[in-house]
Amino acid sequence: MLRALEFVYLANQKRKMRLKFTLLAGVIFGVGVASGIYFCAHHNWNPLPPNTMIDRIVVEKSARKLSIFRGGEKLKTYRVALGRNPTGAKQQEGDEKTPEGIYKIDNRNPHSNFHLALHISYPSAEDTARAATRGLSVGYDIMIHGLPNGRGWLGAFHRRKDWTAGCIALTDEEIEELWRVTPDESPIEIFP
Repeated sequence: MLRALEFVYLANQKRKMRLKFTLLAGVIFGVGVASGIYFCAHHNWNPLPPNTMIDRIVVEKSARKLSIFRGGEKLKTYRVALGRNPTGAKQQEGDEKTPEGIYKIDNRNPHSNFHLALHISYPSAEDTARAATRGLSVGYDIMIHGLPNGRGWLGAFHRRKDWTAGCIALTDEEIEELWRVTPDESPIEIFP
């Protein structure tokens, strides 16, 4: 009888050890996967050389892409998030649409609530006139910006859905690079 109890006790101990080992292995695996995903979401796989300067930005809203050019050559493309209501051009304040048209980068905000922000010269005279004929406010403060301060850890995951009020959003690492290579008054073309 004593031998049977010893056998049961040892079997239970082995089962507990296997369970602990499996749990530990699962935790280690989970941390490894999470670390890999975080690294991939926050890594700039193709950084631009330090002295690079661009001369044009092109946004393709339907493709959720922002491309930068120098001398007609495409240097890099970033995936972006847009306004919550991305289809169609911005018509009025509060419609949560990203504008369409040709604008300029006319200002910078290093103290933005969204890491860094490059201000787009929206609204144009045409945008203002179109809204005025309907008696509406056209809106303002359209930017290319990073993630909300304190949320940079989201990295590339922010692009899973359009979430801005009409701006164009990049990861913090991407806006840092774009900020560095974009001279003031650079043209930006935003297409449907």
